[in-house]
Amino acid sequence: MADILVIDDDEEICKVLAMAIRRMNHKASYAQTLQDGLDKSRAKRFDVVLLDVNLPDGNGLEALPRIKESPSSPEVIIITAEGDPDGAELAIESGAWDYLKKPPSLKTIDLPLRRVIKYREEKLARHRQSTLSREEIIGNSALMKQCLDLVFQAANTDTNVLISGETGTGKELFASAIHKNSARCSNNFIIIDCSALPETLVESILFGHEKGAFTGADRAQQGLIDQADGGTLFLDEIGELPFSTQKTFLRVLQEQRFRPVGAKTEKTSRFRLVAATNRDLDWMVENGRFRQDLFFRIGALKIQIPPLRKRSADILEIAMYYMTKYCDRYNAGVKGFSPEFVEALRRHPWPGNVRELINCIESALSEAGDEPTLITQHLPTQIRVKLARDSITAPSRSPAEISTTDPDPAIGRFRDYKNAIIMDAEKDYLQKLMKLTHRNIKKACSIADLSRPRLYALLKKHNLSGTKEDPSSI
Repeated sequence: MADILVIDDDEEICKVLAMAIRRMNHKASYAQTLQDGLDKSRAKRFDVVLLDVNLPDGNGLEALPRIKESPSSPEVIIITAEGDPDGAELAIESGAWDYLKKPPSLKTIDLPLRRVIKYREEKLARHRQSTLSREEIIGNSALMKQCLDLVFQAANTDTNVLISGETGTGKELFASAIHKNSARCSNNFIIIDCSALPETLVESILFGHEKGAFTGADRAQQGLIDQADGGTLFLDEIGELPFSTQKTFLRVLQEQRFRPVGAKTEKTSRFRLVAATNRDLDWMVENGRFRQDLFFRIGALKIQIPPLRKRSADILEIAMYYMTKYCDRYNAGVKGFSPEFVEALRRHPWPGNVRELINCIESALSEAGDEPTLITQHLPTQIRVKLARDSITAPSRSPAEISTTDPDPAIGRFRDYKNAIIMDAEKDYLQKLMKLTHRNIKKACSIADLSRPRLYALLKKHNLSGTKEDPSSI
């Protein structure tokens, strides 16, 4: 039995949809404002949300990522009276399951609802059956959860996978996670950087060669494709694979057979292909720079890793993870982040993505030395310079201009920034409260004007344990 939430300002539509949902033996709730819908989605676990676009207090499409980020990460079906192709595209790209025109009849809503519920049940079942090993893939934003769902899906099949994303987003980490969570994990994970393959030696490196096959071949050499037999072959930056080699590799991919250079017979390699690129392969195909047949073959399942600037909610978590990692590596005490340091991390656009952030944290730790807290002065000079220039050159705008202009993706969402500041302030207050009261719960509740359950919940939320009860309060 699924739990479904309808968010629509038309009460009649809400009642009709709720009735239809209950006739399908599922639970139904509804909200007539966006804020009420967001509150309900955070307070209760829903499997599916039917979401209107034009609501009295906001746009449903713009709120879709926030709904997807609620605790149960529900599937979302957009329902709207406006048949806007651009809106439909935006909805699907933002993670919506479907996009339906209003008013939805029972007939038009029945099939999509049954399909999404079935998909949801199967997805939850898969997650119950196996816990995904994420390696060092850090982040729990809605975009990252979508990517990890695809990693899980890829790991449970032998389908060829194409991972795309900007430089520094962690494509190799995702490829490794697919391999290590698959049935092939006990066999080799062979990495080939196509951008580093010398064109004259490509076939020798990929397929191997026999002794005497060419000048300098003084012994036989096993190829990397042969080494990947039974495991995973990861072709990094496949867009750089020489065009002359693409046809040969396509045959190897189809037949899983190849001939080492200078050999008279073919060999077999039952490898699984995972490829990655930071190039626009669609454009390369259109311009004759990448074979269309190979493109179709390598991308049976595609994973698009978002740039860091589009998942600003993950920045602080990534920074904390690598700060702790490097402090452990160098036997240094774990350091704190000043509010200004956190703000600087959120404001920087991170053109180098996660790789740049990791290097930034390592550099800041080196600069800080024995100081217990990282501040903006510990950041690399080039980041501080850019932030300073941006703060001076940013044009001042009127409130009307600000309200009608798209937000700078480097800044991130106000809600994320506000929540991070509130979290830091809550933790700081609780630490001071526990120190002042010597961890006596009764005294702490009295000073803070909080109930005991509420205080315990806050302490648990911030991992502040080790409190004690005053015997007189029990």
